[in-house]
Amino acid sequence: MTFRSSPIPPGVLTVGAVTFTVFAWASAFVSIRSAGAAYSPGALALGRLLAASLVLVVLLLVRRQGLPPLGAWRGILVSGVVWFCGYTIALNWGEHLVDAGTASLLVNTGPILMALLAARLLGEALPPRLLAGMAVSFAGAVVVGLSMSAGGGGSTSLLGVVLCLLAAVAYATGVVAQKPALSFGTPLQVTAFACLTGTVACLPFTGQLLRELPEAPVSATLNMVYLGVVPTALAFTTWTYALARMPAGRLGATTYAVPAIVVLLSWALLGEVPAWLTLLGGALCLAGVAVSRRTPRAARGAAEDGRLGAGRT
Repeated sequence: MTFRSSPIPPGVLTVGAVTFTVFAWASAFVSIRSAGAAYSPGALALGRLLAASLVLVVLLLVRRQGLPPLGAWRGILVSGVVWFCGYTIALNWGEHLVDAGTASLLVNTGPILMALLAARLLGEALPPRLLAGMAVSFAGAVVVGLSMSAGGGGSTSLLGVVLCLLAAVAYATGVVAQKPALSFGTPLQVTAFACLTGTVACLPFTGQLLRELPEAPVSATLNMVYLGVVPTALAFTTWTYALARMPAGRLGATTYAVPAIVVLLSWALLGEVPAWLTLLGGALCLAGVAVSRRTPRAARGAAEDGRLGAGRT
């Protein structure tokens, strides 16, 4: 797969793509809370994906990129159904029941699940440190669930936690499915046709969207369009651009910053601040992810020696 040359160094472009993706995805958690007050989970997912598909099709036409090669379609279809459709519906539903900050904390257990799937399906290593991190993150998810149940939400709040964890599974599955597809198609092709696949999978919610659209306030509809244009069409494209140039596990680690950004945005824009026990559970979730991805000092030293040795040859 070839890419057009750019006067900007590739490393700078990759960092820029990752940074844009992280901030755009963080803003999505807040916009979902706003739009979700007027739209049901399925209708919001369909409206978001329709807006994203329109933008992505225009970009395909402008860039003159047609259908992706046959080898990319398996990953495109899986990521489209599981990530673009399944993740979006689960997260929309989950955010009806939990605040934006808590949802982002739970969804960001995804990098651990991503590493597990990559080990099973892509043959990547599964070190003991990863297993330890999984245990810590699972404990954090349990604490989050208990804190929300104690807050009076009962089983409904626990359902929100489960839905956000399902969204994390869909997120991890979609990334692992996308990675091989990028060996055949461009980031724009993989993103656009996965989004179109997700849109088709959400078509059963057309009736709900048509009923809710005339009654929804303009602000909710604008948030839905924003979700489609920025966090989906643009941010998923920058994500796949970075994924084509970085290992899936390493790229997944960059999303650790999302919950902190979401908590700040939800506090500033929605007045939502998770309870201290919820924050503790979320911190455990992120600590587990950090433990799972931390490189042992000996390994870092060996890698540094290798780079120095290569520089001396």
